Amino acid sequence: MKNKSSEASEVVILERCWIVEFRSKTDVSIVLKFQSGEPDLYVEAASKPDCESWAVALGEANSEGLQNKIQQLRRLIMEIKEERSSDEARQFLPSSQIDSLGEPQFTSIQRIANEPKLEFSLACKDLVAATRDRKLNTFIQVSVVHPAEHILTRYSSTEIVEGTRDPLFLTGVTFPPEYPIYEETKIKLTVYDVKDKSQDTVRTSVLPDHKEPRADVGRSFLGCTTFRVGDLVKSKEQQLTLTLRTSDGGKTVGTIEVNLVKMGELEDEETDHITTDGQDQKCALVRECTTAEGISGKDNSPSLNAVLKNPICKLYRFPTSDNKWMRIREQMAETTLSFHVPKELINLHIKEDMRRNQELKDLGELAPHWDNMRKSVIAHCDQMLSMYQDTLAELGKHTGSSFKSSCSKGEKTLEFIPINLHLQRMHVHSPRLKDALYDVITVGAPAAHFQGFKNGGLRKLLSKFEAERRNTGYQCIYYSPENTAKAKEVLSNINHLQPLISSHADLLLNSASQHSPDRLKNSLKMLSEKTELFVHAFKDQLVRSALLALYTARPGCVLKKPAGPRNSAEGGDLQHQDHPSQIKRQDSIPHHSEYDEEEWDRVWANVGKSLNCVIAMVDRLLEKDSVSNIKEGENDPSAADCNVLHTGGDWYEQLYPLVITLKDCMGEVVTRAKQSMAFVLLQELACGLPQCLMLTLRRDIVFSQALAGLVCGFVIKLHTGLRDQGFLQQLHSVGLLVQYEGLLSTYSEEAGMLEDMAVGISDLQKVMFKVIEAKSEDFLPIITGRREHYIIEVQLPAKMFELLPQEIKEGKLLRMYPVLFNVGINEQQTLAERFGDTTLQENINQENLELLKEYYKLFTEKMPPDCLPHFQEQNDLKGLLENLHQNIQAKKRKNVEIMWLAATICRKLNGVRFTCCKSAKDRTSMSVTLEQCSILRDEHQLHKDFFIRALDCMRRMPHRECTEECQMQKVCIQHDTADGFPKVLQTSRRDIWKS
Repeated sequence: MKNKSSEASEVVILERCWIVEFRSKTDVSIVLKFQSGEPDLYVEAASKPDCESWAVALGEANSEGLQNKIQQLRRLIMEIKEERSSDEARQFLPSSQIDSLGEPQFTSIQRIANEPKLEFSLACKDLVAATRDRKLNTFIQVSVVHPAEHILTRYSSTEIVEGTRDPLFLTGVTFPPEYPIYEETKIKLTVYDVKDKSQDTVRTSVLPDHKEPRADVGRSFLGCTTFRVGDLVKSKEQQLTLTLRTSDGGKTVGTIEVNLVKMGELEDEETDHITTDGQDQKCALVRECTTAEGISGKDNSPSLNAVLKNPICKLYRFPTSDNKWMRIREQMAETTLSFHVPKELINLHIKEDMRRNQELKDLGELAPHWDNMRKSVIAHCDQMLSMYQDTLAELGKHTGSSFKSSCSKGEKTLEFIPINLHLQRMHVHSPRLKDALYDVITVGAPAAHFQGFKNGGLRKLLSKFEAERRNTGYQCIYYSPENTAKAKEVLSNINHLQPLISSHADLLLNSASQHSPDRLKNSLKMLSEKTELFVHAFKDQLVRSALLALYTARPGCVLKKPAGPRNSAEGGDLQHQDHPSQIKRQDSIPHHSEYDEEEWDRVWANVGKSLNCVIAMVDRLLEKDSVSNIKEGENDPSAADCNVLHTGGDWYEQLYPLVITLKDCMGEVVTRAKQSMAFVLLQELACGLPQCLMLTLRRDIVFSQALAGLVCGFVIKLHTGLRDQGFLQQLHSVGLLVQYEGLLSTYSEEAGMLEDMAVGISDLQKVMFKVIEAKSEDFLPIITGRREHYIIEVQLPAKMFELLPQEIKEGKLLRMYPVLFNVGINEQQTLAERFGDTTLQENINQENLELLKEYYKLFTEKMPPDCLPHFQEQNDLKGLLENLHQNIQAKKRKNVEIMWLAATICRKLNGVRFTCCKSAKDRTSMSVTLEQCSILRDEHQLHKDFFIRALDCMRRMPHRECTEECQMQKVCIQHDTADGFPKVLQTSRRDIWKS
């Protein structure tokens, strides 16, 4: 020790000591404490930065730290030597041999299709610690040396096993099917000793808060070894016992056992050797892999691989109650639908809004008041349309992973994209039970995070907006939400049916010109069906009243009496009688003395009359064609009404004028109906600008997120149940149950998220699915429709399509029955229950319980009793529904029974399961892992002593968070968010640290 200008006065040996830095901002002292019991040494620096830098320097200057640096340099030198030796060897090879090395021929490893190429487990024995009394905390780092490249590549590592010199590692090593590993491949195993928590804290506590510790801080090198894959595969016992040596190759520090794993052989193994003693050995083997084939298993198909991407796979084995092994493959994958569905949906919104704007412009000339209103509405709609177009353009620029992380939930350009959307699958292989798949879709709650929740969510905003719109002044005409929805439906039917009718009419004329009786009959049948649908669409009082309102909005009309409130019963016919204010304001629509209210009836009735003339003419032509050996019958009187001369001339010439008349009549109906319904939409928009458009945007955002998850769930469920005839019958006879498990609180912003989520899930009822045969290699779903009704076309390859029932193959639309049950479980829900309000959650659960009962009633009416699996009797479902009803009525705090009961009912009814929280990380992970272990216990006889251990094993592996943000490498549940959880959903802080 010395001053700046003096000679050294004292020498301090930094061995077996640790550094304590005082955390106050003013204190610049450091204390060195010695294990030998020598007096503490106090050192004072000139400033706080100097104090911190001295603390780091002293922490790294002890002998143990220097030894670690030396070992690290030795390992680096050895790796460089290996690389140089391989490069030098290539320099002395002939050019022909060097060329052949570009495409080397190595010995492949024989494997079962769709199974990993290589799996092995690891265990160490007789490890040597630096000090005799030290308990080792070890893990193994696995590196691969490819025979063609001779470059050392880190592949994976095990978990840390504490307090033993003979660790049995729970985490194994898995190489997926596509990984380039051969018998010539070398694998290097490096064992590290990690300092215990207290020592690790001392060594890293001296770092400033904004700096991360170095990778080598907190661990020391013990030993390493290398083996060839071929040696392991060809060994008789399929096991290698290797010696661990120090980096210089001199000292032996223990042995490591490498056991080849063939999961198919685990069924017959007994588990008598498993003991419940010893913390290190109480869980099952876990392996990680990343393979696309692992996700789908035997159901692997191009159509499913087009939807699922970047899978992560873990394998476990747990003992059953009869001392047999069960095998569990836990998988998680992202989906390309996270971006595909929102982009398709936004594109439909743009087209729909462009049509609406054009329909408003086509209203024709209006009085000044109405014309100014139309200009204002169109201006706002154009701005909103531009925003949708910009969003679609930004999404089109997106490249890379088809995944939106939770930290991006507030980004405007990604607000239509679902948060953290994943498939979570558990494949259970039991020795005495049939294999089973359990799928859960995990996703962040569908909500408009960018727009915020200051004023609540959609449920509250829509109710408030409707109340305000109903009380708007006389500047516009109020139409109920049901009537505006009906107007949109009429416009959609017009846009859909008019081109179809025109096309079938042309086909009819084409069949007539070819003199083909069979084709003529088929064309007439299709024309009749579509025309009847067309005529039926306008049998509504709304069209009649809207035509009257539009007529009075024309400029220069002469009114029978001045506009003003009227209380006559006649005016009340214009709309429903539900609301008194609605009757009063719509009675203000004046009647014009020159307006003929029956004119509309005559206009659309002409379409039906024209069709009857066409039918009569076709019947006569076909009759004349078939009278070669039959006496000609009497003329049809209905054909005479058409005033057309029926001669034996050309069919085309006789049908052509009738078809033209039909098209003309239909065109007149379309023009009037379009204008009247567009006028209704004008009132809807004008009464609520700009809130109406902003609510539409918010609803589109929430629905887009919900729909992406629904499409993903349907596609996966369809692939899983393709060979289940009972499920397929249920799908087209009843529909598909979609159960959402919400974990949001009813406090602060999350209450707004829950309101958004409830509306978004409810809107999924307007979605129907259709399964079609794929005509190309593009298997992504096709979305058609409008905001009030969507059809999702799911494409299957020809071989899979043939497995479907005839009803589905013929294009029958498949209905969805979404239900949401929410139970807040975090500390914010504690505040809501003690100081706030939980009415929102109670109302949502009660409403969706009624929907679930309706689905069950429909299920029992349309499905045979034996359609469910043998262990899922209907009496069980009745009991579960009654139990769920009682738990919802009980209003118990954080009643997780509601979640479990709803999930069980969903699985027994072949439904699709969703689990959602704010970001689909912390609460979602805890719930999913608990559900998986409960299934293993209840359905697959998991040993009772291993339930908690299996739960801890699944929760310790942080793969859910790693997929979202691999660089963070943190556990899936943060310790500060577990405090408010129900006890069964909590993870101990000790387990969190171990992760």
